[in-house]
Amino acid sequence: MQVRDSTDADLAAITAIYAHHVRHGTGSFEIEPPDEAQMRGRREAVIAAGWPWLVAEHAGQVAGFAYANQYRPRPAYRHCVEDSVYVAPGLQRHGAGRALVVELIRRCEALRARQMVAVIGDSANTGSIGLHLALGFEVSGILRDSGWKFGRWLDTVFMQRALGAGAGSAPDEA
Repeated sequence: MQVRDSTDADLAAITAIYAHHVRHGTGSFEIEPPDEAQMRGRREAVIAAGWPWLVAEHAGQVAGFAYANQYRPRPAYRHCVEDSVYVAPGLQRHGAGRALVVELIRRCEALRARQMVAVIGDSANTGSIGLHLALGFEVSGILRDSGWKFGRWLDTVFMQRALGAGAGSAPDEA
């Protein structure tokens, strides 16, 4: 499993992977999958903000993607990032998600981020919750019945992990 920066050439695969999760999963609360142009715009915005957008490649195909972005737009959140990770159908539990999040953590620490938040759709999303727990995240809260998809209410699970020095010291610009 190779993890690398995404390229424009990966956009069709990224769009297809995400579309699958939107149509069939509860990890995303989107109802209609974005098209390739919309995914291109999202990717460009993340990269323009200085955050990583990665792909995992296995046997020459994109097995998954992950990216980090500032958790919320207000300036006080500038040291807190949110991760997003999606693995291609049929390739879950083969290490792509773990490899992606491990590299995402490494890159965000190098960028001096201090906290990483995972906002996970559906408290029954044991794959994503288990992945994040295994990588040192802790559940920091649950919004009960906060999303409506597939004819049922879904929870939103918040998980959090310190990066680098975490809250143990002030950021460099302080």
